[in-house]
Amino acid sequence: MLTEQPLFSQTQRARDLGLRIGVLSPGKWNAITDVPGVKVGHTTLNEGDSVHTGVTAIIPADGNLFQKKVTAGIFVGNGFGKMTGSTQVQELGNIEVPIILTNTLSVGIAMQAVVEYTLRQKGNEEVYSVNAVVGETNDVELNDIRGMHVKKEHVWQAISSAHTGPVEEGCVGAGTGTTCFGFKGGIGTASRKLPASLGGYTVGAIVQTNFGGVLEVDGVPVGKELGKYYLSDKLNNPVDGSCMMIIATDAPLDSRNLGRLAKRAFMGLAKTGGIASNGSGDYVIAFTTHDSLRVPYQPSGPVQTVETLHNDFTSPLFMAAIEATEEAIINSLLAAKTTRGSKYGTVEAIPMDKLILILRKYNRIK
Repeated sequence: MLTEQPLFSQTQRARDLGLRIGVLSPGKWNAITDVPGVKVGHTTLNEGDSVHTGVTAIIPADGNLFQKKVTAGIFVGNGFGKMTGSTQVQELGNIEVPIILTNTLSVGIAMQAVVEYTLRQKGNEEVYSVNAVVGETNDVELNDIRGMHVKKEHVWQAISSAHTGPVEEGCVGAGTGTTCFGFKGGIGTASRKLPASLGGYTVGAIVQTNFGGVLEVDGVPVGKELGKYYLSDKLNNPVDGSCMMIIATDAPLDSRNLGRLAKRAFMGLAKTGGIASNGSGDYVIAFTTHDSLRVPYQPSGPVQTVETLHNDFTSPLFMAAIEATEEAIINSLLAAKTTRGSKYGTVEAIPMDKLILILRKYNRIK
């Protein structure tokens, strides 16, 4: 019987270990939900050793998103993946629906669920086209992906359960069956808040990690120290997979600069040792909740007046996106738990005792 709740509870985050990745300070929750209006919800599916999958929903802002869209941008690090709706976001520069993450073969049902959800919303009675934005990673290593266990109801549940505040990480939602750097991956999140002198803006990241490479934690060569990395003698670290990265901010960035912000988030993945392999689908979606940049479905006139940040003031936001993405990826590893799959066996969580000793060796923690 499928259980629609997390199989594991979160235990550790990078800052619980004493790690301080980067130089900027996190927000209150150190999560994407530190950006006002952003909500996250999960539906987690577990059944014995065969089913470990789910859905994660990111709600970009309050209200009817179709009637008042958010400005957005996209960056494709490596395109071996399925991210629906990306071309319309690139063309029009906005998102009109909740962003959904799930497994590769559940993208279709998630799209249908998002369309039905949007059409049912009050005020959308005359809507005849919906651009569903759905991203994925392939969790076949731990999940019976061909069984297509995600249903429309699971997508709606993730949307309806979305909330502000702390975000559950690790083996939850779309990260239930994922693998990262040869260890159990999952969902991770983090944020950075700029000081008032730099605008006081917040940048938050949430990631679905399912990729490989040579793991680094705050610059420490953890993968090499553990002898578990791509192209090691044992070749025991699968490198193909994917990483979905969602970046939110309240800074007044237009679509062009949100695309630039998304590009910097990809640098956060690189800092963890990810290599964007041939078989990896690495996508970044960035959006702003700034009210003047909300896009009305039915404009009151031909000209929309907006506030936008000058290019010369974007660099601190770029660094915030890099740091938040890097820490979110590490949090996804630390929160994940050892999981057994029926087809390929057990994927172990990163060994915390060994990790702590390595971080101490390199003077990253006391």
